[in-house]
Amino acid sequence: MQSMTNMLSDLVVIDLTRALAGPHAGMMLGDLGARVIKVETPGTGDDSRSWGPPFVGPEDSPESTYFMSCNRNKESVTADLKSDEGKELLTRLVAQADVLMENFRTGVLDRLGFSVDRLHEINPGLIVLSITGFGHDGPETGRAGYDQIAQGEAGLMSITGPSPDEPTRVGVPIGDLLAGMYGAYGILAALHERNTTGRGRVVRTSLLAAVVGVHAFQGTRWTVAGEVPRGMGNHHPAIAPYGLFHTADSPIQIACGSDNQWRTLSQMLGIDDPRFASNRERVHLRDDLIATIERALAAGDAETWLAKLRESGIPAGKVRTLDEVYTWDQTISQGLLVDVEHPSVGKVSLPGPPLRFDENAFAGAREQHLPPPRLGEHNASVLAWLDEVERG
Repeated sequence: MQSMTNMLSDLVVIDLTRALAGPHAGMMLGDLGARVIKVETPGTGDDSRSWGPPFVGPEDSPESTYFMSCNRNKESVTADLKSDEGKELLTRLVAQADVLMENFRTGVLDRLGFSVDRLHEINPGLIVLSITGFGHDGPETGRAGYDQIAQGEAGLMSITGPSPDEPTRVGVPIGDLLAGMYGAYGILAALHERNTTGRGRVVRTSLLAAVVGVHAFQGTRWTVAGEVPRGMGNHHPAIAPYGLFHTADSPIQIACGSDNQWRTLSQMLGIDDPRFASNRERVHLRDDLIATIERALAAGDAETWLAKLRESGIPAGKVRTLDEVYTWDQTISQGLLVDVEHPSVGKVSLPGPPLRFDENAFAGAREQHLPPPRLGEHNASVLAWLDEVERG
């Protein structure tokens, strides 16, 4: 067990989830010190263990980099939850746990003999996180939860992409990731409540709910103003200039959030056009505005303009590829890469946790991270721990 200086080091989390939404939630808790025990199907494990390429490690036992992305700081045990032996192990784990996470289709856990009532009979203080694709009730309950389907059904693809005719998915499984984040957030709220009541409860979220939950101003464009948003590429629908612009050699991004910033930018670029005086006018004349700005930017390269924009206080930036992001000194300075020693792959670097507390980068969180586990790697140690705690 990890040091009690970690914020969640007194928590035991049973992770029955697979793929990405639930595993991401479990990893978030593990990053802050919780003991996360991942229960996987014997022989195959989490679905994402087979997702690739790329795979790394020995040819006879390759490891999926997809699995590695969302399963650090966990232990892996295997159990067939349809068998008596598997049910017994899960019962023992539940009795010692603070949190159980699952993302089965609605009703599966009940059929396995672990309804919410049964779980709370075993452990009245247990917090249960349940993640589905489209919700636990309603006419679409029971649908499988795959991120790209949810991105389309929840409207995100309709507002992403170069035009209304080309709906585009976000380049990461954002519905899964958001559902995991909301799930972890709900778990912590339920744990806080348990300090007063002594009892657990069920936290529910879905990929649909998570995506709708971040519609932000695009949602109120419809619910309040009656406008249906559509994809419009790399420019903001309500602020201008705010987007990607081409220079003599490569694109840069510029974001003017106020008329004062626009006046500074227009003076720097030599643009004197009274039609662009206010944000409302600039949004209305966006195409003309973009063309005018890019004509000015064509006189110099990206690095030259970025230096001038920084000096003028105009928010601007590069469009980096991921290799550039992970070698950027600013990324490294924020602790956003962690090195772990994997038992079969060796030393690997993983995208790190996004939270820091106080001035110390490791205050409240793990200083040493655990590598994503091999399938069943902790069968013996977890059983030994259960035997020990049950003996008292």
